[in-house]
Amino acid sequence: MNTALANLPEGHQAAIATLDVGIMDYRSAWDLQLTLHKRVLSGEFSAGILMLVEHPPTITIGRHPDARRHLLASPAMLNARHVEVLETDRGGDITFHGPGQLVVYPIIPLNSYNLKLHNYMRLLEQVIIEVLARFGVTGQRSLGATGVWVAGAGTSAPAKICAMGIKLRRWVSLHGLALNITTDLSFFDLINPCGLGRPVTSLAVLLGQRAPTMAQVKMAVVEQFRTALPNYLPLHKESSPSS
Repeated sequence: MNTALANLPEGHQAAIATLDVGIMDYRSAWDLQLTLHKRVLSGEFSAGILMLVEHPPTITIGRHPDARRHLLASPAMLNARHVEVLETDRGGDITFHGPGQLVVYPIIPLNSYNLKLHNYMRLLEQVIIEVLARFGVTGQRSLGATGVWVAGAGTSAPAKICAMGIKLRRWVSLHGLALNITTDLSFFDLINPCGLGRPVTSLAVLLGQRAPTMAQVKMAVVEQFRTALPNYLPLHKESSPSS
């Protein structure tokens, strides 16, 4: 049994469960996601599970056909910085994961919340926009580019602060989002992030000494998911207004 599962609360809760695994390599985290996915599908965690993790330096390549072309670094450069490169089955292009970045894997039964794929992606964006607002940062969407962006971050164009890419299996979500908190942004020089050629930023860059801690951001993210998801629960027939 994966020792991280010892921290998973009991199933059959009304609210989404949370599992914080700390720092874990990407492959192990993927195996754990699959285990949690089975438990959500079984109905044990019918409201879903939020898995929170930080990864060692890792570049992941999504299913976009041009994603691998957006890896700019040579094998020697990657080895020098101890960066692993992995192909994944998530949607999207190429991105970086590393220390100081909060990765959230929401393993959610979309049908239980009456969510379609498009609505789910917009929900993820809105959760992060609301989390950023708690810390005095204005996040925004960018037309045609999934994720959350910040204007006025010292760059000519809005800078990406949160990348997103998911996969659905039997309408239960896998993969998720990556929010830069104190991430070393120089790692993004190894890639063309999401294939867009646009800058990236972090809460540390935006807020300096006022930047929240990882623990504070984790708490805000969990609270925001638990606030947002019930809004999508379908009304029971007995709760519907009479005609």
